[in-house]
Amino acid sequence: MPSLPSPITRTDFGAVKTAIHRRLIQKLNLDKLTEVNREEVRREVGQILEALVVGESTPMNLQERERLAQEVLDEVFGLGPLEPLLADPTVSDILVNGHKRVYIERRGMLEQTNIQFRDDAHLMAIIDRIVSAIGRRVDESSPMVDARLADGSRVNAIIPPLAVDGPSLSIRRFGRDPLQAEDLIRNNSLTTPMMDLLRGCVKARLNILVSGGTGAGKTTFLNVLSSNISDRERIVTIEDAAELQLHQDHVVRLETRPPNIEGKGAVAQRQLMINSLRMRPDRIIMGEVRGEEALDMLQAMNTGHDGSLTTIHANSPRDAISRLETMVAMSDLNIPERAIRNQIAAAIDVVVQVSRLSDGTRKIISIAEVTGMEGEIVTMQEIFIFRKRGIRETGEVLGDFVPSGIRPKFSERLLVSGIALPMSMFEVPMQR
Repeated sequence: MPSLPSPITRTDFGAVKTAIHRRLIQKLNLDKLTEVNREEVRREVGQILEALVVGESTPMNLQERERLAQEVLDEVFGLGPLEPLLADPTVSDILVNGHKRVYIERRGMLEQTNIQFRDDAHLMAIIDRIVSAIGRRVDESSPMVDARLADGSRVNAIIPPLAVDGPSLSIRRFGRDPLQAEDLIRNNSLTTPMMDLLRGCVKARLNILVSGGTGAGKTTFLNVLSSNISDRERIVTIEDAAELQLHQDHVVRLETRPPNIEGKGAVAQRQLMINSLRMRPDRIIMGEVRGEEALDMLQAMNTGHDGSLTTIHANSPRDAISRLETMVAMSDLNIPERAIRNQIAAAIDVVVQVSRLSDGTRKIISIAEVTGMEGEIVTMQEIFIFRKRGIRETGEVLGDFVPSGIRPKFSERLLVSGIALPMSMFEVPMQR
């Protein structure tokens, strides 16, 4: 009785895929791939693969052959081993630490995958494909680069000699269908009264600062808030890497530019901020304030561009105010400390704190109002807070969203804007 062929090993599979990929490139005129219909090319590739696989001595079943065909197509058209991850809508981050280790973030938690690149050269080829698509380059003279995929996902790559253990690639994904307010309420990221309050703040043109740590969901929440801006308003967005997905018709998107190979031609956020003031904006949305542009942003908020929105890296509303103060000081204009704080107190109306908790969930843990100045201090009061009660054995964080019992001072501005919220929403619930 003849013996059955042994199952194909990963080594054999990789060797066959490499050989077929090489022969496929020899057969196809890759220079003309972009000139013809993509589906026609896929059919042609499938036929060539069929002929090549049949001629290979390594035994393969139908499932393995289909998988091989898809992986080679991913190498030709896409980002190779990363394509299955890019096709998975539940993956929010893809983190490549050298060619052997690929991690993903799913639902706020990190996990290692079994995906690998052949070697560092294979990973470098994929990085080159990403950055060359937007006219940038990465090499020893320029070993760090920021880029963006066609779907808007943000990419950062850093290579040796700066990355000691081989090229590193980070991809921050953005869903094809951005989260809406109802999704956040359904996910228990905040309550309906909290969303109603913030929706009213946007419509009443209060200046809002969204604060949080890395990966907390600041940009996602900024998108949700911006959906409440009227279609009749002209919006200018300013970002390091364009991530915001606004649905209004009248939007002008501005993006910073890194220096060229000679170290020239860089355009910073501050330059874009100053230029945006000449563009007759009704609202300015800055993806993230991180440096000296903070001063120009505060001045814009204080001189008729109310209703502006931005985010900042900070761990609490009070830290967010302190960081803003530090950033304004970076402008080297020798502005007195009290004058800076007066600017902040006059410009910022609301600070929303977003946090990613230990179980991976993202929540609005604080909505605070900036009320003014008392002596040398910017004064604030919390309106809603997330009160943590403990952690289940499964790791789930337990807690409740509760009002602080304080009616915000800006409630009068909401009423003047025709936004009537029930005052009962600010009352502390009775303890049972």
